[in-house]
Amino acid sequence: MEEAKSSKEVLIVEDDREIRKLLVNFLKEKDMSITEAGDGDTAYAYMQKQCFDVILLDMMLPFKSGDELIRLLRSNKSKEGNTYTPVIVISAKTDLDTRLHALQAGADDYLTKPFDLKEVYVRIEAVLRRSAGGAYVKAQESEVLSAAGITYHLTDQQVSYQGKPIKLTAKEMKLLLLFMENPQKTFTKANLYKSVWEEDYIYEDNTINVHMSNLRKKLAEATGQEIIETVWGIGYKLKV
Repeated sequence: MEEAKSSKEVLIVEDDREIRKLLVNFLKEKDMSITEAGDGDTAYAYMQKQCFDVILLDMMLPFKSGDELIRLLRSNKSKEGNTYTPVIVISAKTDLDTRLHALQAGADDYLTKPFDLKEVYVRIEAVLRRSAGGAYVKAQESEVLSAAGITYHLTDQQVSYQGKPIKLTAKEMKLLLLFMENPQKTFTKANLYKSVWEEDYIYEDNTINVHMSNLRKKLAEATGQEIIETVWGIGYKLKV
C-alpha cells in the first residue's frame, strides 16, 4: 500500500499561493510526488511533457481556465496511448450548474472551497482506485453515476432504470444528482433549495415539497420501489 502511494505523481493547479502551499505540503507528507502550477499556461506545459496520476485543478486561473485545461487534456491522447488522467476540480464556485459543467467537460470529481485536507486525500485515493481498475478509459463518453438501480448519464444528462429512460424536469434532474453524488447524506430542505435554486430557503415556501413529491413519484413508478426516503424531522436521503 505504501509503495503504491509513493509512486503517484500529482499536478496541483491553483493560483492562490497559500492554498497551493497547503495542498503541496499535505500531499508530500502522504509520500506523493508533487508538481505545482499557478496558472493555466504553466499547467498545460507540464501536461504536455509529463503524464500525471491525478490532477487537482482550480477553475478560475490566469491565462487558461480550468475548463479549457480539461478540454485540452481530454481532446489529446497521451504519448503512452490511452492513458487517462483523473481530474479533481477544487473550486470556490458552489452552484450546481458549474459543477455539472465541469463534470460534463471531463472532470472526475468536484470539491468546493473551503475544503478538508483529509477529504482531498480520500477523493484522490478513490479516483486512483477507479483509474487503476480501468474505469476511466474514455470516461468522458461513458461517465455515469449508479445508485439504487438507477443510472445517471452525466454526459448526455439522461436518467434510466434497467435501460428504460425516466423523464424528469431540469429541477428534478438536479435534485436527483445531489442524492446520487452523496448517497449517504441526508439533505435538509434548506440544503436542497440552496443547491438547486441557489437561494436561501423560506420556511413557508412549498416549492421543495412539490418538486420532491413529483421526483419521488416518478422514480417509484419507474422502479416499483421507494428510492428517496424521508428522514423524519431532518429531510431526505437516497435509499441504498
